[in-house]
Amino acid sequence: MKVFVYGGSGLVGGHLIKELQKNGHEVWAGSRKPESQKKESNLTWVYADSKETKKGLEILEAVDAAYFLSPPGETNQYEILSPWIEKAKQVGLKKLVLMTAMGVDHAPPEAPFRKTEILLEGAGIPWNIIRPNWFMQNFNSFWIAGIKQDGKIYFPGGNATVSFIDARDIASVASVLLTTDDFVNQSITLTGKESLDHVQVSKYISFVSGKNIEYVDVDPKVFESSLVSAGLSKDYAAFLVMIAGALKEGFASPIIDSVQKITGKEPVTFQKYAEDHVSFWK
Repeated sequence: MKVFVYGGSGLVGGHLIKELQKNGHEVWAGSRKPESQKKESNLTWVYADSKETKKGLEILEAVDAAYFLSPPGETNQYEILSPWIEKAKQVGLKKLVLMTAMGVDHAPPEAPFRKTEILLEGAGIPWNIIRPNWFMQNFNSFWIAGIKQDGKIYFPGGNATVSFIDARDIASVASVLLTTDDFVNQSITLTGKESLDHVQVSKYISFVSGKNIEYVDVDPKVFESSLVSAGLSKDYAAFLVMIAGALKEGFASPIIDSVQKITGKEPVTFQKYAEDHVSFWK
């Protein structure tokens, strides 16, 4: 099967490409700098950039299925992805898988993520929407500075628990949905197999790294300004604060068995994630 992966050099995209290659599929991967990507068999890099939404669309004429997400840091998901969905509709794509986020189904229809989902649902082509919970990998990327500099996880999450998901499980799910007709035209929430609060998370990271990592329940405004000073736009920082508020209210705590149902394997535990990523914190 021929599959296009938008954001191929990103976290989920990178794992998804490996999954698809492993199963013998041909992959075209989108990147802002396709020429600088490593060449591999069964993998062709093509131009795709969230800042140039009308460029590169013609790749959809050459593939059977495509995976899309809106890049982290962007809040105009509809403007970025709607030209691609319209093109997929025009060429009669056999399957389009869109990744949004847990809880988007409860957002108003004019919210950018939900508006994008509604466009896909009405496009007349086979689709899936996957809505993952907060990523485990945030602790070795977005929140890494506080952990490395101060031994602190700074986050306004209160004592709420979260069914964190590993990006590798998201990629495994996306690979199945892209290449089979199982679960067609369904929206699927993805979570891990356990719900942990940030104190428990800090204990896992402390244990594997041999460091004393603590959780600090920071004021949302402090969290927001730290995100802006780390280089995120004010819009995106405000978006993260908003969804952190939903987390604090307990909306990110449910555990759903969709990863097991779709892939046939148990989701990665937080302990396994921490062991696999220990080099980031050491």
